[in-house]
Amino acid sequence: MRTSRGLVSIASVLLLFGALVSGQQRDPDLLARIRAEGLERSRALAMYRALTDDIGARLTGSPAHLQAARWALDRFTEWGLTNPHLESWDFGRGWQLDKVSVEMTEPRYAPLIAYPDAWSPSTAGVVTGRVVYVGDKTAAQIQAMAGQLRGAIVLTHLPVTEFVVSDRPQPGLNDRPVATGNPTLPQPKSTTPAAELPALLKQAGAAVALRPSAYRDGTVGVTGNRATPTDAVPSIVVAGEQYNVIARLAAQGRPVSMRVELRTRSFDQDRESYNLIADIPGTDPALRDQVVLVGAHLDSWHTAVGATDNADGVVAVMEAMRIIRGLGTPPRRTIRVALWSGEEQGLLGARAYVARHFSSPAERDRLAVYLNDDPGSGKTLGFYMQGNKGAKAVFDRWLGPLKDLGTTRNIVEGIGSTDHVPFNEAGLPGFNVIKEFDDYDERTRHTNADSPDRTSEDQLKQSVVFMATFAWRAAMADEKIPRVAAKPPQPTAAGPSASVR
Repeated sequence: MRTSRGLVSIASVLLLFGALVSGQQRDPDLLARIRAEGLERSRALAMYRALTDDIGARLTGSPAHLQAARWALDRFTEWGLTNPHLESWDFGRGWQLDKVSVEMTEPRYAPLIAYPDAWSPSTAGVVTGRVVYVGDKTAAQIQAMAGQLRGAIVLTHLPVTEFVVSDRPQPGLNDRPVATGNPTLPQPKSTTPAAELPALLKQAGAAVALRPSAYRDGTVGVTGNRATPTDAVPSIVVAGEQYNVIARLAAQGRPVSMRVELRTRSFDQDRESYNLIADIPGTDPALRDQVVLVGAHLDSWHTAVGATDNADGVVAVMEAMRIIRGLGTPPRRTIRVALWSGEEQGLLGARAYVARHFSSPAERDRLAVYLNDDPGSGKTLGFYMQGNKGAKAVFDRWLGPLKDLGTTRNIVEGIGSTDHVPFNEAGLPGFNVIKEFDDYDERTRHTNADSPDRTSEDQLKQSVVFMATFAWRAAMADEKIPRVAAKPPQPTAAGPSASVR
């Protein structure tokens, strides 16, 4: 004989089962609504232009990065996401470029395309005079030239003879194994090892150091080192073809004069940087504490506006969250968005987040999957599966209905150097999208050519629908994504701080 309590329990189970079946039956309709919203009522282009045209470069530790984080925070608040907040971690000294001007004044006038290394100090006002060429000099010869180098504009490298001329092989287009990871690019050369030059020039009292970019056609690739001393010799990178002209003239003993001015600022008051976090809470009693995390890095380098690296990825995950929140149907699992900082300095924001939130087995068990959008530009083709064949089988099923939008395939190989890596190192299932690489390595990545025109509105929309679809399906699936063994951790100089804002 069943008790009334037993009847109630059975009824509750049946109701829950019915709700789950009903939710699964509604899933195709919800996926169609995601597609329609993403393609027909998109806000992606407006957000993309706000990040690139309005805010511009977003170097970690700069006021512009914090402005971008607060802008995104306002969007999440507007859309009704839960607990949108900035989560701080210890970064160090911030930096900003205020002005750079590099000109050849003799034997003729020519304005030069040039950008400083991030964290370079300023010049002591406007520096003028004859250039001193040391690209073909040994360390001993440079030391012997100390009298000529004091207060001088110094050309540190040989003329560029090998330029960056191609992109990495495009993955996802066939069934053969593919090469993944950042390619090895040509680098400018100097007779004295480049690592020895800063100390030699500082000891000699040089006013500013100029070196060439190895990119073509006026493209200048520049990064920087946040550990650069504030009293280092100011360092500027010049377009390769222009540098070559000046270096050849100087090497021949021809008189070449220049005028250089660099003004930068450092920020020591707030030495923290910030990840931006917000949620769409899950409602399934058995699954709502599990998290589907989607993310992209908000920071960029300083020479352009960080369009393909990584405003397009930021827009993909932000717009995906807006669309899912607007469905009016809550997911089974919680969907969380993370916009990282410090990616360009070594995945620092993502590393800080993993260290803070996934230190115990119970915490790691709550992450269902992390989906990251970073390297490349253009359409999203699939995912790098990091060797996880079990996850690939699931993602292959989810990819099929998106083939009409230009997706190709998921590949079992992995990719490094972006924010899913700290998750993999902790044994968590993290995957990065496959994007197109046309002109990415050759032209836009970490260069002054990373402009908004490199990505179209249709490509942004396609990436949004892709990310929203995968996030929704991961949040609604009966099972979590399969995992593989943790990878050895990579060292980092930064860890999480205790404060959360």
